[in-house]
Amino acid sequence: MLKESLRMSWQNIRANKMRSFLTILGIVIGVTAIIALITTVEGATQEMTRQFSELGAGKVSVSVSGTALKRGLTEADLERLSELDNVESLDPTVSFTRHVSNGQRLTENVTIEGRNAVYFQRSDGLLSAGRGLTPMDMDRNSHVCVIDATLRSALYPGEDPIGQTLIVGGQRFTIVGLLSDGSEDVMSVMFSSGDEGKVILPFLTAQRMVHSNSVTSLGIYIHDTTRTDETIDDIEGVLNAAFNYKDDAYRVINLESLLDAMDTMLGMMTTMLAGIASIALLVGGIGIMNMMLVSVSERTMEIGLRKALGARPKAIQVQFLLEAVMLSLLGGVIGILLGNMLSLVFALWLEIDFTLSAGAILLAFLFSATVGVIFGWAPARKASQLNPIDALRSM
Repeated sequence: MLKESLRMSWQNIRANKMRSFLTILGIVIGVTAIIALITTVEGATQEMTRQFSELGAGKVSVSVSGTALKRGLTEADLERLSELDNVESLDPTVSFTRHVSNGQRLTENVTIEGRNAVYFQRSDGLLSAGRGLTPMDMDRNSHVCVIDATLRSALYPGEDPIGQTLIVGGQRFTIVGLLSDGSEDVMSVMFSSGDEGKVILPFLTAQRMVHSNSVTSLGIYIHDTTRTDETIDDIEGVLNAAFNYKDDAYRVINLESLLDAMDTMLGMMTTMLAGIASIALLVGGIGIMNMMLVSVSERTMEIGLRKALGARPKAIQVQFLLEAVMLSLLGGVIGILLGNMLSLVFALWLEIDFTLSAGAILLAFLFSATVGVIFGWAPARKASQLNPIDALRSM
């Protein structure tokens, strides 16, 4: 009986191809939007999570705004921080902008960063060519530097910059390394003041260029990440003492906490976008109900004959309900295919990994089936309750 109902439902769908296509179009659009949005956002979230994890694993960042009496951390403060239990190493940073030249070309508003060797030792994939700054460079105050791809394009187009001379603030530096694209850490991006490229110098050399002995930006690497909260409390204890317990003198940023907040925010965004896309599914469901009601009106004689020949109301209801569900599922399958194709295009465009989201596919499939049942039930019930005598009078 079920097999016969399925066959009759499919025949009726095929007999009205254009009307069936227009009916399922809303389902197709809704499912496509849900799949594309969820899959793309999940891919972007995974990529952002990976990058944040690489940058923030075992690292705490300190940003100092200072007080009227003390603008930043002194060497003694850094020494006390480095002596804390579970603190592995420190990565102080000084940042400012300068005009930079290679003797022939000049670039303005270049970000100059002072870093120590720890930054290059703890950052994987930071360089695309050459080497980073070493402890020996720090000890000898060597006039060496590392530049990024933006500055290379501006000053050394089509050339290998390694070994060439760069003039920063009237001082000559030898380029020993080239940063890879997208290698900036979170704190560099947040506090970068120039957009024409970046130069990394030895930390003490950069400090002397700005005539400052204080540190306002600091990365602290933690040995045991399971004790991060405890270590942050110790760090804040040193900082409170350094700034005489003044409010808002500093900020301690745990990148792992930022990652958790970002995951929560992106999850809420995904849910909201999926909810908006689901409106198209509801519109498609209304279209299915409209078509089935029209179908019941057009097939009044058929229903009357089947009832006169002994067909039970339940069998009539099942046939029309199956037809609505088949329309909805057909739209769902097409939407799933189109949604994943669209997600692949977005992934290639955004340069993120594309992965099939089983959860999104299952959600879209169940949602489309549910829409078919909900919006097909009323027309199916109307057909099953049709009086056979009234139906036969219409012949």
